Amino acid sequence: MSEQTSIPADPELDPTASYATDQSVIRRLGGLLRATAGTRTSYAPATGQPVAELPLSSPDDVLAAVRTARRTQRTWKNTSLDDRAAILLRYHDLVLDHRHELVDLVILESGKARKQAFEEVAHVALTARYYGRKAAELLAPQRKLGMFPVLTRAEQRFVPKGVVGIISPWNYPLSMAMADGIPAVLAGNTVVHKPDSQTPLTALRAIELLYEAGLPRDAWQAVNGDGPTVGGAIIQNTDYVCFTGSTKTGRLVAKQAGERLIGCSLELGGKNPMLVLRDADVHRAAEGAVRACFSSAGQLCVSMERLYVADQIYDAFVTAFLDRVKKIRLSAGTGWDVDMGSLISKAQLETVSRHVEDARSRGAVVLAGGKARPDLGPLFYEPTVLSGVTPEMECFDHETFGPVVSIYRFSDESEAIERANEGEYGLNASVWTKDGRRGRKVAAQLVAGSVNVNEGYAATFGSIDTPMGGMRSSGLGRRQGVEGIRRYVDPQAIATQRMLPIAASHGLKDEAYAELMTGALRVLKKLGRA
Repeated sequence: MSEQTSIPADPELDPTASYATDQSVIRRLGGLLRATAGTRTSYAPATGQPVAELPLSSPDDVLAAVRTARRTQRTWKNTSLDDRAAILLRYHDLVLDHRHELVDLVILESGKARKQAFEEVAHVALTARYYGRKAAELLAPQRKLGMFPVLTRAEQRFVPKGVVGIISPWNYPLSMAMADGIPAVLAGNTVVHKPDSQTPLTALRAIELLYEAGLPRDAWQAVNGDGPTVGGAIIQNTDYVCFTGSTKTGRLVAKQAGERLIGCSLELGGKNPMLVLRDADVHRAAEGAVRACFSSAGQLCVSMERLYVADQIYDAFVTAFLDRVKKIRLSAGTGWDVDMGSLISKAQLETVSRHVEDARSRGAVVLAGGKARPDLGPLFYEPTVLSGVTPEMECFDHETFGPVVSIYRFSDESEAIERANEGEYGLNASVWTKDGRRGRKVAAQLVAGSVNVNEGYAATFGSIDTPMGGMRSSGLGRRQGVEGIRRYVDPQAIATQRMLPIAASHGLKDEAYAELMTGALRVLKKLGRA
């Protein structure tokens, strides 16, 4: 044994020599998992320090969780809508009460800056409050137009799917873990949830708070492990699947769900464009672009990776933008003074480095950043701005999912819109102008599930009454709003016919009945009936 390996590691000198967390807390949270298949250790991306050794789940564990969830759902669906909504409103308060603890977990597991971690707390609270307040409006039975006035009474009910499988990502370990499941349980479903194995603790603590708010423990169960094994078992056994992740994996999820004829919602990749129009406030747009491009180190599905800037203000914007980018405070610290944190993994760092080096080798110009920062931590990379990016470069149309943005000049607005709409994606976009009406007009021409005017992503992300999701290869279905909860129910029509059947009766011949029906239909049209 070498001298180096024979000396015990000193926690004061080596941060990887001890766990970053209170292990009694880890044991408590790990006890929430349905898991019997060994263990795995997770690490803090910003420091490399071990965080937790948690049990792993097998396909049999997933099957057991689904069976328990299915039994629980038979009772849970009969719980009154008011009582379910009250749990979410209590959860809203608990999330805010425990915001510091939750933010600390997000920072520890994802490496992001504190100000961006707080966005997750706010988003979960907003989601819980919205669905708690809107429950009756969104899910109560609705009267519908019957075939004939007075004679036909029609109504629509909403029947929960059953057991919903949620596979949530590492980049927003609190928000994406909870925001999809909250409307699912409100709708009368139960949940089997696989948080990403890199960031399980945040989700587990958030689930624990949901139990504290009053949700039955078996109504939301967590499993832990890799996507192909544990995620695959969820898809094979649940009644609906909600997945957030890459487009490549999303296609596999859709295929497997389709084979079982179950529904799925998929929020997938993006190569999101930001258009800075000639009348934009240069300094406001530059400040907004920094947040839009580099929040969570660019590891945000709706962050901007392409900037299109009008000729008339291009130079002024680039100067203002680069000035702000170069002042971004990059650190492994956990305080409010940090602007950007770490990437999540070695694989993510390799992707970012490869995209930048490929662009540089093919003639792109690095205007800011452009290198890793191992002096700050193992997975840090500088916020990077590129110009001269061309179609043969990998970062031109492939999602980087890191702190890299390409900037382009345009002279014609219609050309900018056309370029923004190029490619296979359509998740999020941003338009900057002093004229809100003009901005909305441009926004309506962009192929994206959400478009923010004079904001990067937060306006649509935080407006829970509006749907959020992708077009084209950026996904299927929507979270948030009415669409975000109706995906978890099957509409059921119930119609009651009074007095007369919808058929020939009382001795009337079929041909005469058809003529009578024709006349009735004409009258109803003249009366303005739909």
